[in-house]
Amino acid sequence: MDVNYILSKCDHTLLGVTATWDDIKAICDDGMKYKTASVCIPPSFVKRAKEYVGDALQICTVIGFPNGYNTTAVKVFETTDAIQNGADEIDMVIPVGELKAGNNDLVLNEIKAIKKACGDKILKVIIETCLLTDDEKITMCKLVSQAGADFIKTSTGFSTGGATREDVKLFSENIAPGVKMKAAGGISSLKDAEDFINLGAERLGTSRVVKIVKSNKEATNGDTTY
Repeated sequence: MDVNYILSKCDHTLLGVTATWDDIKAICDDGMKYKTASVCIPPSFVKRAKEYVGDALQICTVIGFPNGYNTTAVKVFETTDAIQNGADEIDMVIPVGELKAGNNDLVLNEIKAIKKACGDKILKVIIETCLLTDDEKITMCKLVSQAGADFIKTSTGFSTGGATREDVKLFSENIAPGVKMKAAGGISSLKDAEDFINLGAERLGTSRVVKIVKSNKEATNGDTTY
């Protein structure tokens, strides 16, 4: 699979708590150079990043991150603020405890409220698969579909596990037509990336793929096919 195609599916990600503006600027530079789908960064850097990249790169940020237990009102405010600051895409975390308690209407209505706040911007819904049963994952496929969100996303990368091939396959069997999939967390090789894309993932949340490509290009004098 052509590496440039893989890169076009990547949300090049830096969400560590110690990230500085210089770090964010560096991943923006890489995102523009390698033509990634977006960079996914903390909300506090969105305004500076958008001013820096202009229309050359999509800016993605996270809402209710990483635990998802903020109130819906807080998440809606975060979303509105992020979009006003220039965010093009929003990755929200669901309230996992409410799902496990069977409060499906609350989860559904929260996603709907955040989607409304997004307007025409892309909304990805992080369900934190490592904390869920298969039945709960299927329920979330249905709720994300009903809510009109653009993507269902596996993981924050900050919990006990990340994306698995089995979960992406499960998503593909249970989401509505038109809902896309984002695999995130633990994507550590080009083979991982290729596998998830072949399973139908439209986006990959990863900090490693660009690093691998940079290293491989140096070793292969710019060859981009592996």
